Amino acid sequence: MKEKKEFMTLKDVVEYKVDGDRLLHSATHEEILSGKTTDVYFIRTMEILRHLNLDSKVVTAEIFPRKAGVMAGIEEAANILKNKNVEIWAVQEGESFEPMDTVMRIKGPYNEFCIYETVILGCMASASGWATATAECRDACGDKPFVCFGSRHVHPAVAPVMERAALIGGADNASCILGAKIMGKNPTGTVPHAAFLIAGDTLTVAKAYDDIMPEDHSRIILVDTFKDEVEETLRVANLLKERLGGIRLDTPSERGGVTAALVREVRARLDMEGFTNVKIFVSGGLYPEKIRILSEAGADAFGIGSYISSTPPIDMTMDIKEIEGRPIAKRGRIPGQIDNPKLKKVK
Repeated sequence: MKEKKEFMTLKDVVEYKVDGDRLLHSATHEEILSGKTTDVYFIRTMEILRHLNLDSKVVTAEIFPRKAGVMAGIEEAANILKNKNVEIWAVQEGESFEPMDTVMRIKGPYNEFCIYETVILGCMASASGWATATAECRDACGDKPFVCFGSRHVHPAVAPVMERAALIGGADNASCILGAKIMGKNPTGTVPHAAFLIAGDTLTVAKAYDDIMPEDHSRIILVDTFKDEVEETLRVANLLKERLGGIRLDTPSERGGVTAALVREVRARLDMEGFTNVKIFVSGGLYPEKIRILSEAGADAFGIGSYISSTPPIDMTMDIKEIEGRPIAKRGRIPGQIDNPKLKKVK
């Protein structure tokens, strides 16, 4: 079914039919931009205001968060209104904000952006939540690198949005191909347990990995599939020797997960055998407090997934603060623009 340019009336909503053979339930770009993911009450609002001949009044609307965080999603929000007759001011991607800060200001005829309030707030709320959680991990990691492994925990339609937000929040890279590419990076990651289980032995995979990967690619081998992690680490190190860049510990929670004691033992055994150059990469249910503990124990790099991907959105609210230049607000809010020196003109 061909998409209309925009939903503007309740008749549009009633007549819209969804194809019965739709493969995925996520919205396309066209569906988002045509208003099909907005809350229906904004369509109802437009019907009422048109009836009153008030829909084109010039208003100033401001968006503010309910709690502190790191901003992401501004680019998408601004792009949604790219072809609209509005002016936009916003804080920059990656900028910090406090509760009630004005993070975006939109000025223009209300009918130019009314139906997009839902999607703009959604873009900023989810992405800022992910960026904020990532910034907490960045603080815990210090100067040590970490990669976002969160794609498997979210719907694939938003996986690149999440991993892009993670890169804005401080991740060094991402495993999601599209998420990394959007940010101009080549995605990174090691090899999952599946390869080792199918091959039947860690050394078989390690040798194949070394044989086929480009010379400039760091060989990082997972060592917790079959044997004791220390034993497997030394087997791999003795096989690849100086070509081994690192080992990955991803011990499952059923066996206690990756512990500080395990990291210290692996580090000590590697050093005793002369493999001081081999790094220890850890993953599996990591969160800031555990990252600090494992880092102090000797972990060199981290793969972080669910802590970032499962973080709640940061609630964003849009308020109309001026109508035709006259300050106004609902009860409980301050009429007129609320200044924020971090705002920059983006449109």
